[in-house]
Amino acid sequence: MEVLDASELKKRYGNVEWVSPYQRIVAMTGDDGFIEVHEFHARGKCIGGSAWETYHYPRVSKLVLSARREGPRNIFVLKTGKCDLTLIPGLAGAGVERVEVKGEDVHITYAGLAGGGIAATVCRGLAEGVKGIEIHEKGGGGELGRSTLILPLKRKLVFGVDDTDEPKRGATWSLVNEISNALDQNGVAEYLGHTITQLYTKNPAKTTNCVSISATFAVEHGSINRLRDLFTTRLKASTFSQHTGVAVYGSVQPGDGLREYTLEAKSRIVDLSEAWKVAEKEGVKLIPVTGERGLIGALAAIGYSDNPDEAVKPFK
Repeated sequence: MEVLDASELKKRYGNVEWVSPYQRIVAMTGDDGFIEVHEFHARGKCIGGSAWETYHYPRVSKLVLSARREGPRNIFVLKTGKCDLTLIPGLAGAGVERVEVKGEDVHITYAGLAGGGIAATVCRGLAEGVKGIEIHEKGGGGELGRSTLILPLKRKLVFGVDDTDEPKRGATWSLVNEISNALDQNGVAEYLGHTITQLYTKNPAKTTNCVSISATFAVEHGSINRLRDLFTTRLKASTFSQHTGVAVYGSVQPGDGLREYTLEAKSRIVDLSEAWKVAEKEGVKLIPVTGERGLIGALAAIGYSDNPDEAVKPFK
């Protein structure tokens, strides 16, 4: 076994032309104890590699609870533990063997055949965000590759937002995107995702399209309160509405109760008391920024924050 830190790995493999470095890898956990990993695939452009992995990994490894692709980015939800992989060329090419939390880091062991083995070792190891790598078997050609990546384990925080505009000014989707991007650029947290949730289209209180927004962050454990405070402060300074509300959620996967609530908010007018009740049950913090009405849609933005393609669909 070789143990290499990021600089050693780059020095040894950074100029090998058949090694294509992943762009960035981010790992985070939440109140539910699961691990969510965002992998920006090779050079940030390798959609084929992303599709290959999101197909194979959940079928090969029981530690992979879900896998989805957004362009060249893979998003995996993992559980801790270990499992034996049965790798079969062309049918079961790669997977996750072990997931361990050690202190403030997570250790993820990948294994793969041929090109999947190279991805499992040096290609991932060269990504921004990787602290170090243990290469058990390097792979290449038709050989097995296996390695353990060491990543700093951050916390997942999702903000739901609704009611920031008025008929002639503002747009919630873009305001949330700009606030989130600014927080990322200023080093407060890593801004990882943005979801638009279509709400009940016949709501008489809507401006036009009647949507709410969620933004997903990976944040250092000690900076959670700072991120929450800065997000709400900037939102309050920029909103045009007296009804702006924020929902804050700290688990990796939205619970069934939250998903059901989102479907309700898509299909009918939801009462504010119902939102408070669901939020308390599901562990969501509701923050009236300039008022309470927006809390209804802000909470609804959480339920499908991890499924943007479904979130945008109107209820039929």
